[in-house]
Amino acid sequence: MSTIIDIADLDCIYLSYDEPQKEEFWVKIRNMIPWARRVDGVKGSDAAHKAAAEASDTERFILIDGDNIPNLDFFNLILDFTDLDPSYQQAQYRWKAINAINGLRYGNGGISSWTKNYVENMRTHEASDGNNKTTVDFCLDSGDNLYWSMYDSYSTTYPNGSAFQAWRAGFREGVKMCLVGGEKPTVEEFRQNVATRNLNNLTIWHNVGMDVEYGAWAIYGARLGTQMTMLTDWDHNQVQSFDYLRELWDKIKHQDKYIDLEANVLGDDLKLKLSLPTSILSAEQSKFFKHHYNADKYNAGPLVREMDIIRKQEGW
Repeated sequence: MSTIIDIADLDCIYLSYDEPQKEEFWVKIRNMIPWARRVDGVKGSDAAHKAAAEASDTERFILIDGDNIPNLDFFNLILDFTDLDPSYQQAQYRWKAINAINGLRYGNGGISSWTKNYVENMRTHEASDGNNKTTVDFCLDSGDNLYWSMYDSYSTTYPNGSAFQAWRAGFREGVKMCLVGGEKPTVEEFRQNVATRNLNNLTIWHNVGMDVEYGAWAIYGARLGTQMTMLTDWDHNQVQSFDYLRELWDKIKHQDKYIDLEANVLGDDLKLKLSLPTSILSAEQSKFFKHHYNADKYNAGPLVREMDIIRKQEGW
């Protein structure tokens, strides 16, 4: 593999499933990236990523989720591996996205770059073979630590095309942000061991987003995911099942008129038993928060890892 790769030379796969805006976004992406290809409707996160890898003719490829709109300048970037450790050419990258619901800026929904070899051999989500660490996320799949969270942000994710999509997005993050190494902690372990960054993101999911359509459903979903994971005996591994999430949604979707009340009831439980701050920001407050939350963010380079920035900031 060359030590310098122009991102525009890599195959770009648009991976969609049931996102309400997937056709609209596909038109925008094709106009932006004429060489883009599409994989649509493959059930299961692991299976869908394998289908994307199969659709690529280049060993390394770019992946765009069905609710993501990339920044055009991303495709003008170059991956320069010169003088870098060989692991950089083997690693999988997940760049950050700005979340349209709550302004969070992290890997969820962001552009990613994979190698065909890695994807073909990984076993995650529905293919995790009973390994709880890989059931709900990709990031714990790599025993050799080759799935990297990158620092830069090159896209915006819009997981609120419908009430169901917004609720599901919130619910999934409300579950995943509670876990420690992919495992469900006890209440005491939750308070002591959940990463500070995850707690910060979780709190924002719980409280910000009333300024966008279906934002209330995302907040409710995040609070429900946390409550079911930490305060009931529910099996959190079910969060990876598209069928289960649809069945759960069918049981709660009738609460539309009372969604704010239901979210507040959950918030009282989370505050009392998990010591989580729960105060839903109004639409105006949410706009204010999002405007200033990303005000001082900057891009450091496409091959800069998030951990490298953290180490530098904390003087490791």
